[in-house]
Amino acid sequence: MDAASLFARLRGGTRFDFKRFRAEAERFQMVKPNSDVQKSPVEAASALDFFGSKPKQANRDGSVKKPPAGRGSGTTAPAVPGTAQKRKRGEGLGPSNGKKGKQSGRRSGREVEDTAGGNADECADIDTDHEEEDVEEVVQEDDEEEEQAVETPADAAICTEKEEPEEELGIQLMSSLGKLPLKHKVKKKKKPSAEKAERIRRDQVNALRNSFKVHVSGTDVPPPLASFEQLRSEYEIHPRILSNVLEAGYLQPTPVQRQAIPLMMQRREILACAPTGSGKTAAFCIPILHHLQQPRNCGFRAVIVAPTRELVAQTHRELSRIADGLGFRIHMITKTSVAVKKFGPKSAKKFDILVTTPNRLVFLIKQEPPVIDLSSVEWLIVDESDKLFEAGSSGSSGFREQLAAIFQACTSPAARHAMFSATFAQDVEQWSRLNLDNLVSVGVGTRNTPVETVEQELLFVGAESGKLLAIRNIVKKGLTPPVLVFVQSIQRARELFNELVYEGINVDVIHADRTKLQRDNIVRSFRAGKIWVLICTELMARGMDFKGINLVINYDFPTSAIEYIHRIGRTGRAGKRGKAITFFTEDDRPLIRSTAAVIKKAGCPIPDYMMGLERMPTKTKRSLVKNPPKRETIRTMPELFLPNAARHKKTTAFQKRGGKSKVKTSS
Repeated sequence: MDAASLFARLRGGTRFDFKRFRAEAERFQMVKPNSDVQKSPVEAASALDFFGSKPKQANRDGSVKKPPAGRGSGTTAPAVPGTAQKRKRGEGLGPSNGKKGKQSGRRSGREVEDTAGGNADECADIDTDHEEEDVEEVVQEDDEEEEQAVETPADAAICTEKEEPEEELGIQLMSSLGKLPLKHKVKKKKKPSAEKAERIRRDQVNALRNSFKVHVSGTDVPPPLASFEQLRSEYEIHPRILSNVLEAGYLQPTPVQRQAIPLMMQRREILACAPTGSGKTAAFCIPILHHLQQPRNCGFRAVIVAPTRELVAQTHRELSRIADGLGFRIHMITKTSVAVKKFGPKSAKKFDILVTTPNRLVFLIKQEPPVIDLSSVEWLIVDESDKLFEAGSSGSSGFREQLAAIFQACTSPAARHAMFSATFAQDVEQWSRLNLDNLVSVGVGTRNTPVETVEQELLFVGAESGKLLAIRNIVKKGLTPPVLVFVQSIQRARELFNELVYEGINVDVIHADRTKLQRDNIVRSFRAGKIWVLICTELMARGMDFKGINLVINYDFPTSAIEYIHRIGRTGRAGKRGKAITFFTEDDRPLIRSTAAVIKKAGCPIPDYMMGLERMPTKTKRSLVKNPPKRETIRTMPELFLPNAARHKKTTAFQKRGGKSKVKTSS
């Protein structure tokens, strides 16, 4: 870059680095020369070669360039006595000198006379004719140099390769440098300390739990499962168990399964509370099968207790499906007489897992000698634990006393316990923390709330007679079976069945007074779709898993919020949508507030006045749970015609059996 272009760029705002290019600034008289500073040999040498005379370079023809003779060249021409040798600008330079040759040619443009004695008087004797010839030669040489300045790409490459090792001493602008790379010291990444690594791991685990709304309380809680494949890699579960789980429809673990399975895999005692239809059965079946490993002839090693025979049959079916192909002997107690021969002391003990209700198991344990030996039990599972902890009104009629007898019969020091339920009970948690070893509490979602997939509705019907009118209106508008209808007693279930049987729908009733065969047939028909509407008591509210229940009708208002949650939990299971309609009258006013609070917590609309109703005392609540309020009889026929109707019913039944009525004849 020449001086003109340099100053043009400086006028345009380009900054000049005076510290870095001090020597160039002094050459162009931009700053005053600093005579006090002692120059280095390199700077002194560059100062002598002011206009950029470079080291020797080869011409295109292979000859070596020679610096021009003249002032500052360091050489003198041979002296010729009496004559002066003239040197013209550009003399002795090849055609490929480029800019350097041009600068040297312009530098030697004047005539320089070197005499032997260096006499300055001889310079005045130069002819003016020679000066004119020199000017013409200079113009021609400048034109030739401008033409030679246009280089071909090949020539540019040759010059670049030859000039690479040379260091330019010209001026470099700050704007052309761009951002210079900063030299940072490379810091070695330090390995995180043990406390920091543990804190990071704990934060990741908590984030995973929060994403599934899982809450835990305890010490040394393992992280939740990310997938079922993790059981194979970390816990070395049997491949057949994992394949059976996938075939059963569990593609990904549910929230309760993510946390409960790792805990039971480590033989921890747990208290788990999760909404209805969240997969609690599979959550305890998988660890049990993993710990038992293979069948053994040493008696029962796992016992599962449930409050109803229907729930026992359902759990037995689910467990058998997951244990398919492993050879485990899974049994239920159907009749005590058969159980004495099958599981008695004289049996070969070829059984592994027992699924039963507490009443029948306690009866066999208290025999002398005990029919069933539970000394080898490794796992005791209590399903619907809040129901089984309800105390009876007298003696051993309650589930709590029966459950205590079962706990005492499991005498093995290696026995572990697990409690599962859809609702949380304070007394169950207190007992578990006092009697279980290193307990871990697991909760999913908000405690004592129904699932979010159920649309809930409260319907005011005025009086008891309005309930029957309301349910007939629902049937008239059209309902999508299957439908469950809950009442508070066996007698009211019979009365409602007698009214709905004439509505032109397939309806049946199930309650505790029916035989086991009748109940099994009804459940089987309801699952198969042969029964559209099933009238039941709280018997069916606990744990029963019917696929695709579309509607639940609470014909009688539930006596507690817990009972309400279990009732409507029969629908909206496994992520499917469902609906629940609850009838209420003026007599149900004391029971409304607690149930309305549950509905509001689930996000469903309720009238504002319900939350302003007076709270019911705790003693009154407990008494209503044991003794529901008395209600009017469900019937539409006037009492005047009741005796005639009963007589007509008996006559019709007798005629269907093929009997003949006795006719009196006169003699």
